[in-house]
Amino acid sequence: MLRVAAARADFLDSGLPGAAGVPGILAASWERSQQAGVDSAQPHSHFTEEIDTGSLLVRCARPVLRQLGIDAADVPVVIAVTDHRARLVQRVDTSSGVSRLLDRVDFAPGFSYSESTMGTNGVGTVLESGQPVSIVGPEHFAENLHAFACTGAPIIDPVTRRVEGVLDISTLSQSWSPLMHTLAKSAAQDIGRNLLLDRSQSQQAIFDTYLQVQAKACRQAVFAFGDSVFMANPAAEAQFDPSEQRILRDHATFMMERRDRASDTLELPTGRIVHVRGTRILAGSEVAGLVVIAEVVAAAKSGTSGDFVEHVLPQVAIATSSTSRIAGDLGKPYDEISAGRSPAWLRACEDLRTALSSQQPTVVLGETGTGKFTLVGELFHHGFPGAYSVAIDAADVTVGGEPADLEALGTSDAGPTLYIVRNLDAASTAAAEQLDSFLERIRDSGGTAWSVATLSDSALDSDLPFHPLLRHFDVSVTVPPLRCRTEDLTGIIDSLLRTLAPHRRVRLSPEAQRLVARYSWPRNVAQLAEALDQALRRRPVGEIQADDLPAYCQTATRHRLTPLETAERDAIVVALREHQGNRVAAAAHLGMARSSLYRKIKSYDIRA
Repeated sequence: MLRVAAARADFLDSGLPGAAGVPGILAASWERSQQAGVDSAQPHSHFTEEIDTGSLLVRCARPVLRQLGIDAADVPVVIAVTDHRARLVQRVDTSSGVSRLLDRVDFAPGFSYSESTMGTNGVGTVLESGQPVSIVGPEHFAENLHAFACTGAPIIDPVTRRVEGVLDISTLSQSWSPLMHTLAKSAAQDIGRNLLLDRSQSQQAIFDTYLQVQAKACRQAVFAFGDSVFMANPAAEAQFDPSEQRILRDHATFMMERRDRASDTLELPTGRIVHVRGTRILAGSEVAGLVVIAEVVAAAKSGTSGDFVEHVLPQVAIATSSTSRIAGDLGKPYDEISAGRSPAWLRACEDLRTALSSQQPTVVLGETGTGKFTLVGELFHHGFPGAYSVAIDAADVTVGGEPADLEALGTSDAGPTLYIVRNLDAASTAAAEQLDSFLERIRDSGGTAWSVATLSDSALDSDLPFHPLLRHFDVSVTVPPLRCRTEDLTGIIDSLLRTLAPHRRVRLSPEAQRLVARYSWPRNVAQLAEALDQALRRRPVGEIQADDLPAYCQTATRHRLTPLETAERDAIVVALREHQGNRVAAAAHLGMARSSLYRKIKSYDIRA
């Protein structure tokens, strides 16, 4: 190791000639690291929240990692799997000491260990060389990694022959053994075999059926749908855009649940008439997939174009003191959604009340289905009894609408009026131009009218046309997702059941309650309402059982937090808020390694 350390020092002083005597794969890696501008003393990894912990790779690696963890229980190692971009997606620790040390160098899920980021190491160098590699002590390009030894082997998909990731075994340099090289290669091969086995018979049947139909109808549009499977031949991609393909998939799924072979004719939003016929593939009693042929039998009707054929005016809803809701049926009774106990929800309600009472133009952020629109209307009419609210769906402000449409809305003298622009991120370029002029007039009116907009927070990183519209707002309020409202879940379920099944005696069984609590609800309250509505169709009265809920609820990975985990999650949220989302400062405040904080943010699914 002293010889390697000396060669590394000579390389940093004089370049490649200084690396004479070290293996070629190591010298080449040092050179790549230097050319990439890696800090040879203390590089910092990049973190991303985009890793897929439910991917095929992770699913196939999980049993191998579990067995490795058992077999190496007495050995101080950390076993990790990365994706093909060198980002850690799974980690198993057998030693808390080694684990804490690796946390300090960001060797944790979500962090990248590519050569261009961290220099020579047992992950990035494997991906660059395409072969198993052991990097021990000073063989690492970065000095802060010299305390470690890491052995990595590529995980190769037997079908595509592509490198899908790396299996890495890391330990302290003095604990490294050549046996780890053999162990890493064997484990990577086991994961590769699992990748092959995971391609189930049902997926193979979908693929075989698709090939057979495609061979007979190569000039027609052919689609294949299944779990994690979507295929379309060139004719299908040429004839139908992505939105039309989604419509065809939904209709084909509905159609084929009822018979082995079926055909139907439907009209797309563009006015085109399409004939669909296909075959469903069964796995036991369940539908494994669909293969369909779609044929356009009539062109678009005269005078129709675009997605909003019948809507040329923005959809408008007005609520007064005699009606209590601006979404859906204005006269329908409902439970107030502003009631809740979770701190994040209470904070959002209080911030929104303050903004509304001071008539500040406000952007309300949150995930789809969190109740942003309904909450704005409810709090506004509590604070301004008898006032008016006008809701404008940004998705329906189309190029076909005359500018006078929105201008007329802004000239009301009816007293305090709130203009709610719903789904601001859904505005087209033409709609954004109209809304820009409209919001400017509202702001300059000097009267009692002002505006609030709802927006999906995931759109903030996009380049959609709505961004210039944000200049018209002074305040932003974020509505928390359902998964961050554990304390309110029982009340929300009861409220939804009262709305969906009024005057009926319905309730959830304890097991169904646990299922609902474990699921992450990516579409939040809107999705929960859909799930309960589906369950009520199966069991209209009485106690709803776990099996009555949609199948996706059964696949939840979220677990109910223990009191200690809840306290830890809340402490992290408070620290992030106090430091305005600065994770480095929050980690220092909590006395936690930055990589540990990032891992816990991912584990608790904290959005900060």
